[in-house]
Amino acid sequence: MYYTCNLANELVDWFNQVDATYRTDLRELNELNFARFDAKVEQRFVQFEQRFVQLEARMDRTLAEQREFRERRLAEQTRGYYAAWAVQVAATVAVLVRVYLG
Repeated sequence: MYYTCNLANELVDWFNQVDATYRTDLRELNELNFARFDAKVEQRFVQFEQRFVQLEARMDRTLAEQREFRERRLAEQTRGYYAAWAVQVAATVAVLVRVYLG
C-alpha cells in the first residue's frame, strides 16, 4: 500500500511538472503570437495613416482646383454682366437721345 501511494504521488508530481511545462510553453507561444499580432496591427496602422495623408493631400489639391475654377468662372460671369449692362445703358441712352433731341 505504501508503495502504491508513493507511485501515485510520483505520478501526480510528474503530471504536475508536465502540466507546468506545457503551461509555460503555451504562455511563451501566446506571448510570441501576441507580439506578432501587435507588430502587424502597428504596421497596418502606419499604412492607414500614410493612405490618410495621401488622401488628405489629394483632397487639398482637388479643393484648390475647384476654388480656382469657381474664381475663373465668376470673373467670366462678371465680365458678361458688365457687357450686358453696357449694352443696356447704351440702348437706354440712345432712346433718351432720340426722345429728347429728336
